[in-house]
Formats: sequence, C-alpha cells, structure tokens
Amino acid sequence: MFNFPDPKTTVPKERRWQRVMEIIPGTLTWFTLLGMFFFSFFLPVYVAIFIIAFDIYWIYRTIFIAYYSVEGYQRLKAGKEIDWWERCQNITYPEKYALMIAERIKQMKESLQGCALCSRKEKKIVKRAIAKDSAYLNEVKMIAASAAASDENKILDWREIVHVVMLPTANEPAEIIEPAIQAVADANFPNQQFIILLATEEREPEKQRLEKVNYLKEKFQGVFGDFLVTTHIVKGTEMKAKGSNATYAANYLKKYLAEKKIDLKKVIFSNFDCDSVAHPQYFAALTYEYITDPKRLQRSYQPLPMYHNNLWDTNAFVRVIVTGSSFWHIFQSTRDEGMVTFSSHSEPFDTLCQVDFWPLNMISEDSIIYWKCFSYYNGDYKVKPIYLPISLDAVLAETYWKTIKNQYKQKRRWAYGIENFPVIMRAIGPNKKIALRKKMKIAFEMLEGHHSWATSSLILAILGWLPLIFGGDQFNQSVLAHNLPFITRYLMTLAMAGLVVSMSLSFLLMPPRPKKYSRWRNVYMLLQWALVPIIAPFLGSMPAVESQTRIMLGKYFGEFWVTEKMRK
Repeated sequence: MFNFPDPKTTVPKERRWQRVMEIIPGTLTWFTLLGMFFFSFFLPVYVAIFIIAFDIYWIYRTIFIAYYSVEGYQRLKAGKEIDWWERCQNITYPEKYALMIAERIKQMKESLQGCALCSRKEKKIVKRAIAKDSAYLNEVKMIAASAAASDENKILDWREIVHVVMLPTANEPAEIIEPAIQAVADANFPNQQFIILLATEEREPEKQRLEKVNYLKEKFQGVFGDFLVTTHIVKGTEMKAKGSNATYAANYLKKYLAEKKIDLKKVIFSNFDCDSVAHPQYFAALTYEYITDPKRLQRSYQPLPMYHNNLWDTNAFVRVIVTGSSFWHIFQSTRDEGMVTFSSHSEPFDTLCQVDFWPLNMISEDSIIYWKCFSYYNGDYKVKPIYLPISLDAVLAETYWKTIKNQYKQKRRWAYGIENFPVIMRAIGPNKKIALRKKMKIAFEMLEGHHSWATSSLILAILGWLPLIFGGDQFNQSVLAHNLPFITRYLMTLAMAGLVVSMSLSFLLMPPRPKKYSRWRNVYMLLQWALVPIIAPFLGSMPAVESQTRIMLGKYFGEFWVTEKMRK
C-alpha cells in the first residue's frame, strides 16, 4: 500500500526531519535579507559586488523567461488553431487517419499548383496548412507504429472516455459557478460523457448552499451524463481546506463508478476551481492526449491559466499580479520537466485512487497531488501541458483597498506552497528508485524558486541601496560606490526588455474590452506596468516572506483561505 508522509506526524524521528525541512526555506530567506543589511555596515564592497552580480543574473533570468514566454505563446496560439475534435474522432484508427491526412495534403498541393490567380497571401495560407498537416502526418505515423508494436501502447476509443469535472465550492454564489458548468456544456465533446461533481461544504449556511445546488441542478438537468453533489463535513484532524473537500468528493465518486461498473482507467478527473471557464476545445484536446499516450496513467494534464473572467473589472495592482502569474505558467509549460499542476488541472482517476487522493491536512492541494503521483511512480511522472487557456477570476472585492488586501492573501496562500518541500523530501529522499541527481535538482529548484520569490524584488527595489546608506564615508568615496547607482540603473534598463515583452504579450492575450468601458481603459492597461517596482516587493515578495516565516516558526495556517469571488 502506498504511503505518503504526513506533514503533521507525531512520530518523533519523522517530526524532527519535518521541522528541519520546514526551517530551511525561511532561514535562507532571512539570512539573505538580514545578511545584506548586516554586511552593508561591515563589508559594503562585497555587498556591492554581490548586487552587481545579482543584477546581471536577473538580466539573464528575465531574458530567458521572456524568450520562452514568447515560445509558449506561440504554442498556445497554435493549440487554438488545431481541430482537436477531428483528431480525437479519427486517431483511434491511425493508419486510416494517416491516409486521410496524406490525401488532404495532396489536394492542397494540387490546388496550389492550379491557383495561378491566387494572391501571395492566399498561397501563403495554403503553404502553411500543408506544412502543419505534413508535420502532424509524421506524428500520426509515429503513433500508429507505437500502437502496432505493443498492446500496452494501444490507443483508447474516445467514446469510452468519461470526464468528471469537479468544482469544489465553499461560499461562492451560483453566478460564479454557472459559467464554469456552462463552458463544459458548450465544449465540442459529447455532453453525455461528462459527469459534473459539485463538491460543497457543510459549513456553508444550509439555506444558501441548497439554493445554489438546486438552482444549478435544475439549470443543467438532463444536459450531462450525471450531476452529482457532495457535502463535505470536516472531521477529526482534517483541515478546512480544498484538499479535504476534494478527497471526500473523490471517494464518493469512486463508489459511484464502482456501482456503474465504469473502468477507472477510462475516467479523466478534472479538478477545477469553481470559476474555471474551460476553452471549448479543452476536453477534446485532453481526450486526444490521454488516449494516444502509452503512459497516460503517469501524466497530469495542465491547461494554461488566464485570469480573464473579470480582468477588465479589477484594479491595476491585481491585473499586473495575475498577468505575471499567467506568463509564469506559459514559461513553465515550455520546460520538459519542472512544470507542476496548478489551480485547474486533470488526472487519470485510476492514478488518483492509487495515491489515495489529496492530503487532508495541507493547504496546498493543487501541486501536492502531482508530487504524490510523482512519488508513487518513482519519479516517472510528469505534467503534460494542454496548450489551450482556462479562464479564471482575478481578485475583486467591494472596495479598491479590500481588493488589494485579498490579493495579498491569495499570493500568501500560493506562496504557502513551500509547505510541500518538507513532505516531498521525506517522500522521495529514501526512495532509491529515484536518482540522487533528480532529487537534488528538485530540492534546488523548489528552494531557489521560493527563495527568489521572497527576496529578488526586495533586493532590486530596496536592499540594493544599503551599501550606499550604511557603507560609511570610506566606501562612499570609492569608485565602486560612485559607479554603483549608474551600473545598477544601466543593468535594470537592460532588464526592461523582459517587461516590454510581458506588456506586449499581455495585450495579445487580453480578452476583448467590454462595451461598458471606454477606450481610455486600454491606456490604463498600458500605464499599469509602471506600478511594477511597487507591486513586486509588497504583493510579490512580502507574502512569500510571511508564508516561509510562518512555516519556519511553526505558526501554521489552520485553514484554506478561500478567495472571495465577485463579478461586476
């Protein structure tokens, strides 16, 4: 039986290791922050050299992320142009499908040769279509060869796939959840192959909960294969958290599927935030990727999160934060390894059953399920990006100030994901089937990522000036001190190239402007980027510092903070 470490273990030896691992991230962060302050008094020259080196590193990092963000955007753009439903329907018989694609390419080439009066633009479109189909034809041939080589590589029939879309909800009103369910109904995949699983909480006021459930069930009656509702009651050592609710709902579903005699290996479970509006082609693309992958049970599937549901309605501070988050996930999607599940994602339900679903006593549920599966499969598990967007709500509250406060709390909860680090190290550390190099890489990337999150913007915006303030007269009269501001300004100007890329992509990805807003709103969308030097330290670094400090001191959060959902 698979066992995953308990973060709240009471076994003395395990508890000691847990606490050691919990202390490491916060210690590194505070050593950096306090160390820069302390050494600015006694060793200002070395701090100044460190700052210049850090600025150079930051330029490299910014350009690196910007480059792969552009690549990710191109893949997203291409993903939207693919007819996933056509692929899904035909790939079951890849040899026939290859002949069909080859015939289509032949016809396009003939039309191109006979099109003497066609414009250059029209010819370019046809040539582009030929190139795309030719590349895909090679992919289909590889899939056919793989399927023919072994029964284990057999392509599943899309008609046997069942999609379960779980929407955990605490206090969100029906108006927030309804568009998410409607998006599933509007997907270009048969509705009768969907099961909606609305996972409610018993602690929500009963009248409010029942009104919401009854409205949604009545609204979508007969639309899907089934519409299930669960009501989670927090018991024993469980936390009031999304993970415990998801596990309760998944266990209920497991019994339901057993009664219906549905093969769990043909069930894809999508754990969506209740405001998730999936792209119409997402489930067709997800099905295609699942049925064609021989290692389908060792995959999570991740659409690209975009906070577009109410992007035009929220304030500039929040827009910059959520746009940056979207870019980060676009960048991560281009990496062969390193991407983990976030927010709304999909997994094989059979795999979820094998790992016994989500932990009942952790705040971070979206990424920890990936690490449970990674541990179960001895490191042979990864996230496969689906290059289609899934639209979510940006933080929005009744007042401007409350919106900013709620954004801080949401970022703090995301940063609290460092609670995964001790548990992951305890899970994979003793596992001899996972290479030491891979373990070290995971540890480094987690620590470096969260350390950078907590410290980078503070170093760039504030701490970089400490040697000049506290270095004393001798240092301030040196050539290095005289040139430090100019060097830093020059290097940060170079780093602005990454910001320009982000600004450009943000306008390409932005949803259409609602009619209720004038064109001046577009100008505000451009000017908001001037707030980055303020936003990065206070809504980026500070929430991460707080989360790491809480875990380091053992002052854990007692429950999952649910972001308030609001629409204008």
